[in-house]
Amino acid sequence: MSLVRRATAEDVAEVLRLRQVMIDALPGGDGSTQWHALARPALEEKLGEPDGDFAAFVVDHPLRPGALAALVAGTVDYRIGKAHNPHGRSGYVFSVATDPDARRRGYARACMEELLAWFRERGAGQVMLTTSAEAEPLYAALGFVHKPDPTMTLAL
Repeated sequence: MSLVRRATAEDVAEVLRLRQVMIDALPGGDGSTQWHALARPALEEKLGEPDGDFAAFVVDHPLRPGALAALVAGTVDYRIGKAHNPHGRSGYVFSVATDPDARRRGYARACMEELLAWFRERGAGQVMLTTSAEAEPLYAALGFVHKPDPTMTLAL
């Protein structure tokens, strides 16, 4: 039996906690959790849609009942097709986090493998993510490669 399971609406507080762990590890992370209350209803709804375009896979913490040890979340979206992805379905991984006291046990890898299988089941022709230098070896081992990308963002 796999340690990994699909997150449910009951996991919302822990999913938000682990997302905060990830955010705080990135440049600019300020530890602010005020946004959790605003994000909670939409996340709860998404976690309750088993056939939707969003999925989160988790591992329960082995030492703390009710806590999560690891989280991987992603979504499938549609973009006009292209040569290497003619159907236009793309997976995007946007949250990967492991509780600091549960690292180096393969939990993030196991969750990523489940998410990649979920993307394949939904016909995603490619998967994109942004990585930290610390996590890059994991993604490279799973087959991810760097691609020159002139990505820009605009906050609305």
